[in-house]
Amino acid sequence: MKIVLAYSGGLDTSVLVHWLKEHFSAEVITFAADIGQEEELKGLAAKARRTGARKHYTLDLIEEYARDYIYPMLRAGAIYEGQYLLGTSIARPLIAKAQIDIARREKATAVAHGATGKGNDQCRFELTYAALAPDLEVIAPWRMDDFRTEFPGRTEMIDYCQAQKIPVEASASKPYSMDRNLLHISYEAGVLEDPWFDPTTAENKGMFKLTVAPEDAPDKAEYVDLEFETGDCVAVNGRRMSPAGILRSLNRLGGKHGIGRVDLVENRFVGMKSRGVYETPGGTILLHGHRQMETMTMDRDLMHLRDSLVPKYAELIYYGFWFAPEREALQALVDDSQKRVTGTVRLKLYKGNVITCGRRSVYSLYDPEVASMEGVESSYDQNDATGFIRLNAVRLKARHAAERSARQALKVAKKKRTAKKK
Repeated sequence: MKIVLAYSGGLDTSVLVHWLKEHFSAEVITFAADIGQEEELKGLAAKARRTGARKHYTLDLIEEYARDYIYPMLRAGAIYEGQYLLGTSIARPLIAKAQIDIARREKATAVAHGATGKGNDQCRFELTYAALAPDLEVIAPWRMDDFRTEFPGRTEMIDYCQAQKIPVEASASKPYSMDRNLLHISYEAGVLEDPWFDPTTAENKGMFKLTVAPEDAPDKAEYVDLEFETGDCVAVNGRRMSPAGILRSLNRLGGKHGIGRVDLVENRFVGMKSRGVYETPGGTILLHGHRQMETMTMDRDLMHLRDSLVPKYAELIYYGFWFAPEREALQALVDDSQKRVTGTVRLKLYKGNVITCGRRSVYSLYDPEVASMEGVESSYDQNDATGFIRLNAVRLKARHAAERSARQALKVAKKKRTAKKK
């Protein structure tokens, strides 16, 4: 039996390599997706083999991640529950897809992951497996009774690694878990499970990796120009770059100015609430700039229609339905809506804030002559507003008249009942 394991090199997946090999008498092939974890990937292949993997793959998926996953999501303006920019959610379908590709290449019959049975990632991985490779067996150890009995907590996992001489850099005192990629870093569990715990205090703020605290950011604001073409940012301050290059550049700028921190309690797909802390500097800037470009170039009713679908689109990504037909259909509408979202937005970055300073576009729907309050002649005739308002008021007047009539009828009926009693 061959198993392809989604591998990060952390405590959980290091234990899993050895445990899967022994428990299933299997050859374990480990796979890591390079989606912007930076230094976390160093020495991963050697570590996996020392742990018991027969073979290891690390695939560079950074550009694909930015181009085919992050950018389509940004075109939709997707934010889950009004706060979460979906940095972990959007990475999982790509990782699972690449894992399937390796399983096919290696002629493996099973794929495995180390996602907990209480979280969202198990859904995201396995719904992708179901959509793209339903024939593969899925092994989820955290949902297996014998695995949880053997490893009820981190202490037991650390002891197991020491007994089996598995090289891991972990301690029982680590106060939270962290997940990083090109779009963001997420922090959860441990001390963060207390929703009153404040990670921004002087003694705790070392947790943050991508951003300085807003109060520690430069006292001087910095301007940035973003150029958009059909909904995608293609240049920063006049310099054209790939989607991944754009995100790296804006991550540095946003991080320098303390932009993109979010601390929230969210609703997981499996039903429970969860507290998470996120850093998404570049994505925060891009979303703000993209929206400003849309305000200039997108038709009102088209924007309102698209906006009405954003909560559903974001929910589909959060739950793990990236490869579902409804997400693909929504994407087609989103992408069509972006045909004229082209131009330049100027933003000012200052102590955690993204401030709009200007926008321009050859497709601008903003007409200063029509909008002007200075009596400028234009195609808009203010007298036309009289009929417009009168027609829109018809139903409101009808409702008022019906309610008045009903009140009068009820008053008459009440008088008649009172007279009968007498």
